[in-house]
Amino acid sequence: MGLGNISISENYPEVSKDEMLAKLDVLKEPFLNNFNPDIKERIDRIKRVQALVEENFDEFHAALRSDFGSRHEQMSLVSDTMPVVNNAKYVLKNIKKWMKPEKRKPNFPLGLLGAKTFVQFQPYGVVGIISPWNFPLNLSIAPLIEVFAAGNNAMMKLSEFVPATSELTEKLINKYFSEKEVVVINGGPKTSQDFAGLPFDHLLFTGSTNVAKKVASEAAENLVPLTLELGGKSPVIVGPNAKMKKSVDKIMMGKLLNSGQICVSPDYVFVPENKTNEFIEHAKSHVRENYPTIKNNPDYTSIIHLNHYDRLRELIKDAESKGATVVEINPANEDLSQQEHHKILPTLILNPTDDMQVMKEEIFGPLMPIKTYSDFDETIKYINKNPKALAIYYFGDDENEINNVLENTSSGQAVINDVIFQFAMHDLPFGGVGPSGMGSYHGYDGFKNFSHKRSVLKGQNVLDAGKMVTAPFNETTEKNIKRLS
Repeated sequence: MGLGNISISENYPEVSKDEMLAKLDVLKEPFLNNFNPDIKERIDRIKRVQALVEENFDEFHAALRSDFGSRHEQMSLVSDTMPVVNNAKYVLKNIKKWMKPEKRKPNFPLGLLGAKTFVQFQPYGVVGIISPWNFPLNLSIAPLIEVFAAGNNAMMKLSEFVPATSELTEKLINKYFSEKEVVVINGGPKTSQDFAGLPFDHLLFTGSTNVAKKVASEAAENLVPLTLELGGKSPVIVGPNAKMKKSVDKIMMGKLLNSGQICVSPDYVFVPENKTNEFIEHAKSHVRENYPTIKNNPDYTSIIHLNHYDRLRELIKDAESKGATVVEINPANEDLSQQEHHKILPTLILNPTDDMQVMKEEIFGPLMPIKTYSDFDETIKYINKNPKALAIYYFGDDENEINNVLENTSSGQAVINDVIFQFAMHDLPFGGVGPSGMGSYHGYDGFKNFSHKRSVLKGQNVLDAGKMVTAPFNETTEKNIKRLS
């Protein structure tokens, strides 16, 4: 989720590894004394996170606008600040239930004789959080809520791509929390690398697959357990009998939200070969209705950085040079060659081939490759021969097609007749599979993800099970072994 492999030209100040280790020691110290915050303290922390955001909406929205160059405050409201507040409310509503030990059933016949088994949820200790730039609050402060719910402390490495937001977040974290609860680290690429190698008790990384490999390598030095929230190429399948206008409106909404700078943004789309023109016309209509202008329209989010902008422009040039037809949607016929911000027009790329870069890497921008098919099974075969995606989207009402997608593909999430909103579902785990991620969080799954699940057995006193299955071995012990195992 987010492209973490783009260099930036600014000389961003670094934080030394020794300084970070010293801060980590302060965060770890309580757990050396069997620290396990009770529900009252966990609730207090979560309420402070909620207050931190609610009391500073305007400051956060202004910082986000500054970092992106052009990003409407309602875009930040729907994607960054309100999700944090809503997540806090949801966790507060459920945390008491989540913290209760989870009953399990002991093997027969020990259960009948009084043995009890359950799972106890314990804090790991200190959880590291490495967050990206595309949703700087939603992907840093929102998981902090679940980290706190599980009883942990935290250390956060924020993105240098959004310096205003990262610096504001650090200032407010320091205001609302002590250095014994959570610490924010802001620094450049060397800081990020050193941060990944710190001896955390758990580490959450959100970013690109390529950077995740480096993070995993650094974390392996201390055998730190990982949650990796990555991205990849999330395909869309438009079924032969799908309602085309309704489908295209939802697909283009998802592609253009935050200018496509979303890990679960639709990455490319399969369209029946006889309906390509219909898809294109509806896509143009959607842009005209929602973004009648692009260049100076605050509703249309800028590309975060010049390097990312140049990367996207190169994807278009590469596809065009290799035979793709490029359709730029420009309702007001504006000239974007000279502009204050890094905006790229909504761009359809027709007939993309696998040798094009746009089909090899996660796009993370408002470019939509359109592939055609004549047989529905072609789409399934193509998806399965490529790395597993974070999300697969299907549009249509054919139950056989729906079952085909759900039963014969693998992805972090599967969504029918919608896009992106799976991320907002509090009670659905969010995560990828294989190259698109490892582990998942959100809601109860987030609480469990950031908790050590300790197995507990309370033995029974009716008989000594050990004596029943140990030497001296005889016919009786053999029967007991077969009965108890």
